[in-house]
Amino acid sequence: MRQHFPVLNHVVSAVALLLLTALALPTLAAAPVVAHSLTVTLDPAAGTVQVEDTLQLPATETAWEFVLHSGLNPQLVAGDATLTATGSVAHLTSYRLTRQTAGAVTLRYGGRIRHEHINTAENLGRSQQWSIGTIAPEGVFLDGNSGWYPRHPAMLHTFTLQAQVPPGWTAVSQGADSGATAGRITWTETHPQEDIYLLAAPFTVYRQQAAGFEAQVYLRQPDAALAQRYLDATGKYVAHYADLIGTYPFTKFALVENFWETGYGMPSLTLLGGQVLRLPFIIDSSYPHEILHNWWGNGVYIAATEGNWSEGLTTDLADHWLQIQAGRGAEYRRNTLKTFADAVREETDVPLAAFRARHNSASQAIGYGKGTFFFHMLRQQLGEATFTQGLQRFYADNRFQTAGFTELQRAFTAVSGRDLSDFFAAWTTRPGAPRLALRDVQMTASGDGYQVSGQIAQIQADAPFPVQIPLVITPITGAPLRVNISSTERLTPFAVTLATKPHTLDVDPAFDVFRELEAGETPVTLGALFGAERGLLVLPAAAPAAELAAYQQLATRWQAGHPGWQICLDRELAQVPDDQPVWLFGWDNQHQTALTSAATAFTVDAATRQVHIGATTLDGASASIVLSGQRGQQPLAWVMTADVAALPALTRKLPHYGKYSYLSFEGAAALNRHKEQWPMTASALRHRF
Repeated sequence: MRQHFPVLNHVVSAVALLLLTALALPTLAAAPVVAHSLTVTLDPAAGTVQVEDTLQLPATETAWEFVLHSGLNPQLVAGDATLTATGSVAHLTSYRLTRQTAGAVTLRYGGRIRHEHINTAENLGRSQQWSIGTIAPEGVFLDGNSGWYPRHPAMLHTFTLQAQVPPGWTAVSQGADSGATAGRITWTETHPQEDIYLLAAPFTVYRQQAAGFEAQVYLRQPDAALAQRYLDATGKYVAHYADLIGTYPFTKFALVENFWETGYGMPSLTLLGGQVLRLPFIIDSSYPHEILHNWWGNGVYIAATEGNWSEGLTTDLADHWLQIQAGRGAEYRRNTLKTFADAVREETDVPLAAFRARHNSASQAIGYGKGTFFFHMLRQQLGEATFTQGLQRFYADNRFQTAGFTELQRAFTAVSGRDLSDFFAAWTTRPGAPRLALRDVQMTASGDGYQVSGQIAQIQADAPFPVQIPLVITPITGAPLRVNISSTERLTPFAVTLATKPHTLDVDPAFDVFRELEAGETPVTLGALFGAERGLLVLPAAAPAAELAAYQQLATRWQAGHPGWQICLDRELAQVPDDQPVWLFGWDNQHQTALTSAATAFTVDAATRQVHIGATTLDGASASIVLSGQRGQQPLAWVMTADVAALPALTRKLPHYGKYSYLSFEGAAALNRHKEQWPMTASALRHRF
């Protein structure tokens, strides 16, 4: 299953299912398996493919419906069967194959598949490029939604694939390759697959044997040093996850360079854009996430009816785990909660069981962010060892089968011996989150020590959640004491005895609970604006013409695909509204005092264009500066630069800095020099004795 795919591909899959209404759709756990023997010739210059496919259908299937890309005109060339076209929607045509007797059936077809990239807006300033599929001089990208092979979306596939490509080109698919003969590359996959992928380009190939599999790298430009770094990282992370979960399920893992910017995880390979894979931090940040999808999503399939659990589990065991190793686990979890608060509104909040795939910032905050917390909280309840046993049990029981939260609950219940039904029901079928408060905290002398007592309240409007809440009591001398309080009610009392007089009591200081953040726990950041569905982009009317035009271009680019955001000139507003997020642009913006007059974390000298933040001075005469704050309950940010040439780079870069409160950049390339959050104030979940 290709992870991180857009909503468009779900629509395409839905189209395929609508076309195939004659047959009942089995779940993938019980899905029939179709065996393909594919002989494929690719002509990238012409954008065409020629295919001969010999299919071994399940013996029980006398009538089989499938889809192909329209215009491929399949012909039955062998087998006792009839073939009939039954309908057409979008780029797909459906067919019914009716067999008279058992035995293999051979189809021959061919034609042009070339679709332009599609830009999909995710949030303000950010979009993703997607493709239904294409055969082009730059490269080939084909999957089941492209309709390049006979496919019923509710069936699994095994295959042998022989691909003929132009001289100097290489074709890649899942499974194992047996080398190239006369320009024909062969790939074989005997494990049942949800999809069959075919990628091709003039790659330079690098290989390295690892423990039980082969690491591979396919680059569009030779770079032995870069390839070696990925080969070594592949061996390291596959070994880590094999030890944690179970045997790596494929014979290879390949990093494949795409010809547009992607981050796809496919069975036994990942497809990354050229810019992405060359970022120095990707190898030890996003790359392990793609490797891990070979266990979750591609080794155990996702039961669509129960929601996509794979992204949350993968993010927890990859992205979150890496931050924990670096000593930044609490910071990562706090930022995850802040991102959820910035991106998800009541009307866009859905339960984990309703999450299918990321298509905007809200869906990402739910499926990846809340999903991460679901598994982190489960780990906190069960303990590390039992949690790991649950992962191993789940993988062993469901390898190359479809599974959902039902199977997850069954595995963790089996290894823990605990009834987890309330936890799973609340955290997978309900939207929202608890909001915690401290009540009636008291300290009393108790014999040779002290007793701290009080109540933890769940004050959200919705019903209480079952949750384990960490309390940390820090004494005047000695080490902090952590206790876990199980809460299922509106008010949960607690009483803790300690030997030394307490200094502070903190509720969930390391952000181990998925919950609403309280004032003082997190500062205003740019993510509050980038995640908003509506707001104002305010341009400086008094700026020089070239500067105003550059800011106008920035605002227009950000606004694209986001009709809730409006662009206006500062002179058109009597004052900045306090009922929606606002971006201010330019040193000459007449509403800059809406941000600066109430600021306590910084001061701005407009005459010299200097910003003072503590002991740091940002010089606006030579730097591009971004500041954030609040007006009422709404976020407000100000972007200003003395170098108009920097604005195109800022247009691209700023949406990726959402977790920061203020930034500075240098030069036309907008090289980042400062990226910080405002200091936090006292939390409502801290009590000082």
